[in-house]
Amino acid sequence: MREKRSFRPLLPSRSANPSSDLIVPEHSMAPHPTPPTLAVMPVEASVVNSAVYRDGARIETPASLAEALRSLPDETSMAWIGMYRPDEEQLQAAAKQFGLHELAVEDAIVAHQRPKLERYGDTLFVVLRAARYLDESERVDFGELHVFCGPTFVITVRHSESPDLSAVRRRMENDPELLKLGPEAVLYAILDAVVDGYAPVVAGLQNDIDEIETEVFSGDPKVSRRIYELSREVIEFQRATKPLLDMLRGLSAGFEKYNTDEELQKYLRDVTDHATTVVERADGFRQLLGNILTVNATLVSQTQNEEMSALTQASYAQNEEIKKVSAWAAILFAPTLIGTVYGMNFDSMPELHWVGGYPMALLMMALTCITLYTIFKRRGWL
Repeated sequence: MREKRSFRPLLPSRSANPSSDLIVPEHSMAPHPTPPTLAVMPVEASVVNSAVYRDGARIETPASLAEALRSLPDETSMAWIGMYRPDEEQLQAAAKQFGLHELAVEDAIVAHQRPKLERYGDTLFVVLRAARYLDESERVDFGELHVFCGPTFVITVRHSESPDLSAVRRRMENDPELLKLGPEAVLYAILDAVVDGYAPVVAGLQNDIDEIETEVFSGDPKVSRRIYELSREVIEFQRATKPLLDMLRGLSAGFEKYNTDEELQKYLRDVTDHATTVVERADGFRQLLGNILTVNATLVSQTQNEEMSALTQASYAQNEEIKKVSAWAAILFAPTLIGTVYGMNFDSMPELHWVGGYPMALLMMALTCITLYTIFKRRGWL
């Protein structure tokens, strides 16, 4: 770490509206077009900004990494190099110029790393995952940033459009008292920018969750899929933010050992507070989505039970009607059967020529109908 210097205890204020900062390249997202040949591109082709600072002021804008090293007048100066999507040869060339550890360079080449903090001698290697919320697709877009922070240099390697480091550089150049603290101040400013970039993501996720809660209780059948997809976004957001706390605690643990400036300690604690809030909100979102999914499943089950109950009641009412129809059909069938038997008019049927045959047939019909009616009535069919 650099020797401790005194300066005015004022740090740049945070933006009141984080979403007002637009995602723009540091200087050029594609500084040089790719030639139609297979020749190895020079390392400068991946450099989007390069500057040498002394006492908080830019003194050189070197055209190459070797020139940046030569431009460092003494140990109190600092080179800040910004690289965008360098290939392996370009990054290896930068590593050779600045003496970067091969393991850190390998991680930067492979990319797709988890956020982490590693120390290789007097150089810090930091992996950060920036995030921005895409409202149209309700998706969180993640960017990866690798930072090499040495005694007299800071090298940033971006593998995506975010985060916007041009805003960080402008912020630092507009505050020479902060910039003169050296590479540590630049690292903390980058951490601050990445953490502040999480605020719009948190707001977007909160808005989606509010909409989902409304859809759940309105019975939208498509809400289950939306809950699942948003849960995946929240889990990925947690993976990007949660390791930050361990990284910041690791930096805090080295304050005394590396004689970190007191104002930078306050600055880091402020970043830690914001990161803690983001992590807690992300944890809350994941738990809330789990509860919403449970509530939605309960409501769907309740709706299905109500539909089944309605179907059961309709079936019961239908059965009651069928019982009544069947009972009356049975009652009417008995006299019809008797009348049909005696309506055959066979000569061998003695009742046909009996004087009491007709009254007896009517009596049999009446008794049968009364008996059946009584039975059905007692059973609740009528």
